[in-house]
Amino acid sequence: MKQSSYRVAKFGVLAAIVALAGCLSTPPQGGVNATPGTTPPAGGVSGKPFRAALVLDTGGVDDKSFNAAAYAGLTKAKTELGLGDKGAAMVESKTPSDYKSNLTNYATQGYDVVFAVGFKMQDALKEVAPQFPNVKFAIVDGSDPKEPNCSALQFKEEQGCFLAGFLAASMSKTKKIGFVGGEEGDLIKKFEAGYRAGAKAAGFDPDKQVLRSYTGDWNDTAKGRSNADLEFGNGADIIFAAAGKAGLGVITAAEAKGKGYYAIGVDQDQDAVSKGRVLTSMVKHVDTAVFDTISRVKEGKFQAGANVYDLKQGGVGLSEMQFTKQDVPAELLAKLDKLKKMVEDGKIVPPTKLEDVKSFSPPKL
Repeated sequence: MKQSSYRVAKFGVLAAIVALAGCLSTPPQGGVNATPGTTPPAGGVSGKPFRAALVLDTGGVDDKSFNAAAYAGLTKAKTELGLGDKGAAMVESKTPSDYKSNLTNYATQGYDVVFAVGFKMQDALKEVAPQFPNVKFAIVDGSDPKEPNCSALQFKEEQGCFLAGFLAASMSKTKKIGFVGGEEGDLIKKFEAGYRAGAKAAGFDPDKQVLRSYTGDWNDTAKGRSNADLEFGNGADIIFAAAGKAGLGVITAAEAKGKGYYAIGVDQDQDAVSKGRVLTSMVKHVDTAVFDTISRVKEGKFQAGANVYDLKQGGVGLSEMQFTKQDVPAELLAKLDKLKKMVEDGKIVPPTKLEDVKSFSPPKL
């Protein structure tokens, strides 16, 4: 009996020593309560299933544009990266005051990567990200972040807009085209600059033959419609809408005008919104950027800082023109392909600022 008791006691001491050694050698895992600076395993925070979340901007997932593109990337990750419904979440911000609380909510829940979908969330992200060093954040269209756990997904929109402007000016019968932007700022002016430079490459005087207006709101479809109606009334027959959900109003205006009038969509392929009345769409592959980022975080290959998507990478570009390609002369399509290759090769560098359009020298085709 004494020998058996001794063995039991000895075994208990050894077990305790092994357990203590295990605790000392195991690094703290990531998560809400993790020690700052530790890195969670690639499979998920604290061994939990990997999870990704989107904080959408105002306008909602049904904007058929910017937010919808981001959600498409998350949806792809659900199936192709095995996140499933439980590993993917999304919230629509009703007002800008929701940004900080929405980002904080997902970070507090220990999501592995949280997306701020829109440059307007920049300030909110600067406040939230340092509080959660073990959560990765990515902001679409944000400026270069300083935080080591943040990535900015940026795009060379001016490259795709350059092609859209060339196509619009080349197709115009009235020799006037239009541009309707959302909230006026550096980002959308980059769209406009590329578009104007493309029109210039087609022989237009961008100051006299490219009309412009802004809705001042990303979600006001009625304002998008009235702006487009005004530009159509002033002689434009093709209008590029870079206005988020408000751009759907431009498409409605083109549909009402009928044959001979077109809208140009943005962000997602919006050609099917009004078949035959959307000449093309300047597709900004936010979906690709979101999917790529989720994949990198899941594999433990997160890239902090700026991640730029351009025409050559397929980050931006024109749609396939499924419903309008028959309207475009073969010679023009060939020129468009040539211009695309020149931009990809760096032989053409479209301007990113409106003041630089004047000095832009169009290439000879």
